Amino acid sequence: MQFFVRLVSISALLIMTGTCLAADKMKPGLWEMTIKSDAMKAMPKIPPEQLEKMKQMGIKMPEIQNDGAMLQKVCFTKEMVDQDKPPSSGREQQCQNKGFSRSGNSYTAEIVCDMPEMKGTGNVKGTFTSDSLTSVYDFKGVSHGKPFSHHTETTGKWMGSDCGDVKPFVMQQKK
Repeated sequence: MQFFVRLVSISALLIMTGTCLAADKMKPGLWEMTIKSDAMKAMPKIPPEQLEKMKQMGIKMPEIQNDGAMLQKVCFTKEMVDQDKPPSSGREQQCQNKGFSRSGNSYTAEIVCDMPEMKGTGNVKGTFTSDSLTSVYDFKGVSHGKPFSHHTETTGKWMGSDCGDVKPFVMQQKK
């Protein structure tokens, strides 16, 4: 389960990387992201009672749709979209963003992970407009000694300039 969470976190970083560098096109504010992934399809469904208990404990869980897609609201501040370089995840010793390239409204990047429990390489390709984005991420590697591959597709749409109670994703700046 923790492995799947880590893959989803890496996918989220990739979304942030592409969208933060889309400063000339992307609108700050509330975005709704739909993430479809092999890992999420394989995850067991959490019973509604357990989800409610987690909510009462202050744990925010993204909405998982019947097709296995994760629906999540994300707040991008003006400062986030004004960045001219990819954000830092704070985990560069585990997964590194290499070879980021942007041309117009398209971007690509390579992610290299070197953790004791997971090693491999992933590629992301995406496009964006001022109020929408799409990306595809493919990762191949070894986890706990066994080969695996992971595929994620993400779409996003701008919901409005007010993020409401959705807090911005905390990113560290690369120096």
